[in-house]
Amino acid sequence: MTPMALPQRAFYTVQEAALRWECALSDLAGWAATGKLEIVTAIRPMIQGGHVHAGFVVVEAADILELFWPGHGAPDVATLRRFRPVGTEDWILIESPADFVKVHLGRLMITVEEMHRFETTHGLMRRLTINNGAPSRHNWEGLLAFLIHRVHGEGVPATQGELIAIALDWFAQHSEGGDIPDESTIRRRLGPIWKMLRENA
Repeated sequence: MTPMALPQRAFYTVQEAALRWECALSDLAGWAATGKLEIVTAIRPMIQGGHVHAGFVVVEAADILELFWPGHGAPDVATLRRFRPVGTEDWILIESPADFVKVHLGRLMITVEEMHRFETTHGLMRRLTINNGAPSRHNWEGLLAFLIHRVHGEGVPATQGELIAIALDWFAQHSEGGDIPDESTIRRRLGPIWKMLRENA
């Protein structure tokens, strides 16, 4: 029986996009605030202006900038008072404070279609192809997913050495046959990520 192929993923979180493009979260916020990138979140059904709105909607990054600078005493949640339905141009003000949407950084997403559009427009596809080239025998994507979850829950490690130690421990627990990348390779891979994390810490 032929294994079933999973469908393409629907979206990336903003943290995943920042790691993929090797940029800061504040860069994503700036691009979104200036109309170069759409960031979406999901809302529960609500009636505004006589119409029911639900599902994915575009958020105005300028309204929730505080979420994109974690580590400076910024709140974990921001209040969304307007949104724009995907595929439309008009912003909808949320009329009742009871309907205001609480937005967490981890709930902010970029659709795959928007990711591809942005990468094509700004020539990122060629860079990503060069960087990713041949398949790696090490599960770097798994490591990055783990680090995103850990940093979100526990904060940025105090030193780059601690970050590398965490990565080495993760590979030791998840690599088949004990095939672990050497420390210099991990340092080279995580160096840009460490720099980005410290800029936002």
